[in-house]
Amino acid sequence: PVAWLEQTLWSLGLEVHQQPFARTLPFPDETRERYMVKGTNVYGILRAPRAASTEALVLSAPCTPGPHNNQAVGLMLALAAYFRGQIYWAKDIIFLVNEHDLLGMEAWLESYHDVNLTEMRSPGTLGRAGAIQAAIALELSSDVVTSVDVAVEGLNGQLPNLDLLNLFHAFCQKNGLLCTIQGKLQRSDWDSVPAYAHSLQTLLLMVLAQASGRPRGDHGLFLRYRIEAVTLRGINSFRQYKYDMTTVGRMLEGMFRKLNNLLERLHQSYFFYLLPSLSRFVSIGLYMPAFGFLILVLVLKISSGGTKGVGEVGGGGGGGGAKPAFLQQEPRAGLLALVPPVLVSQAAGLALYCLPVLGQHVATQHFPVAEAEAVVLTVIAIYVAGMALPHNTHRVLPGAGSERGWMALKLVALVALALQLGCLALLNFSLGFLLAATMVPAAAAVQPHGPRVLLAGVLVLSTPAVTLLLGIFLERELLEVPAGASEGWQLFLAAVGEGLLQHHLYGSFLYPFLALCAYPAWLLLW
Repeated sequence: PVAWLEQTLWSLGLEVHQQPFARTLPFPDETRERYMVKGTNVYGILRAPRAASTEALVLSAPCTPGPHNNQAVGLMLALAAYFRGQIYWAKDIIFLVNEHDLLGMEAWLESYHDVNLTEMRSPGTLGRAGAIQAAIALELSSDVVTSVDVAVEGLNGQLPNLDLLNLFHAFCQKNGLLCTIQGKLQRSDWDSVPAYAHSLQTLLLMVLAQASGRPRGDHGLFLRYRIEAVTLRGINSFRQYKYDMTTVGRMLEGMFRKLNNLLERLHQSYFFYLLPSLSRFVSIGLYMPAFGFLILVLVLKISSGGTKGVGEVGGGGGGGGAKPAFLQQEPRAGLLALVPPVLVSQAAGLALYCLPVLGQHVATQHFPVAEAEAVVLTVIAIYVAGMALPHNTHRVLPGAGSERGWMALKLVALVALALQLGCLALLNFSLGFLLAATMVPAAAAVQPHGPRVLLAGVLVLSTPAVTLLLGIFLERELLEVPAGASEGWQLFLAAVGEGLLQHHLYGSFLYPFLALCAYPAWLLLW
């Protein structure tokens, strides 16, 4: 209701603007039945009476057709009316109502910062406040709340500064609100075995959510611009304690007053952490060594393989006429033999990245499927077909099938995998750890000798696609809503399509990393 929102915000004494936007999706989003998306964002700016417009805070509420999230919009308007009567604000406050959830938020953020990262079509924002210091996205499904759940995972696994979480937790406790993370309420008997199991369950849910690279709320796109943000969701369950909007409003007002007093950006606390509960965290200094030990396995295998290769070239007994010829010809044949499998693996990864979206119209012309189904099925077809491509490349050149040939190929695969996982863990630890935990044991064990069927089975289980499928089943188990085989497969197909869509719409690097890095490295091992 654009006209009504503008009129209401204007009547509260705010500076009101609207921003139309449009975005054509790379392929139809069948879950939300949209392809060409058009919408309008409405926002009002409360200018700080005590300072120049150099800094700002944001309170946002997504608005979609129907009653969903109406309570959040109502509470936001009530807070705007209350904030307007106060004189202590030192930062501008932006009250934003965005349409189409993440798409609307991305359009607004790009226009506000005058950038175009995702081919969004928008005339730009007419009104600006100061540099945004922090943001809170509000989602309420009912006018009665039993608990408030906080979502922290942003795009590509980015996390807000831990102090923002501490601020939320402190004001929930001050106002007597139950607060949860990952939908889990902290147990009071925190030092018991069931409490440790409960905390582990919460931590694993965060690891899976962060590894997906998907924003778990509108706040997830703010983090790209170094703006600390969280999404707060009001939950109405069957718990005994219930709170009205006044209590939630007090909590939000307290948070904004604290953020209003900031003299500098939040930077003192951690940006890299895992949360078993809202009152305890695991810092990067504790969880990074676990990943380091996994990478150490690859480093030891690389060093042992390189030493063995040098020994084979340098050793071999006393003088003989044939040794100079071996030293001159065999190494070149071995290095040249690495070219076909490396090129084929990289070509398969490139096809997996480019062809599904480019070839969707060809697929729909020849097969009775929709565009979204064609994209997902093309991804699966290329993924499975790639397993057959490098299988016979050892026959192309002499020396490739020798002992030194496969050792050199494995050395290349191990180096590539170690570098990729090491870089990934610095950007998204959870994703790097899950891939390392599944791929490193198989990479260390694989060789052309021994029980081939067993090793092939281990390799198949370590492929990124199987890791995704197992992650889906694990998440449903942790949420205590287990999925059957058929439902799990449907969720897997939806996750593949969603990952590809998230990359094209918001710049998520999960799909390109798996297609261009992890999959080719796995093919070299295969």
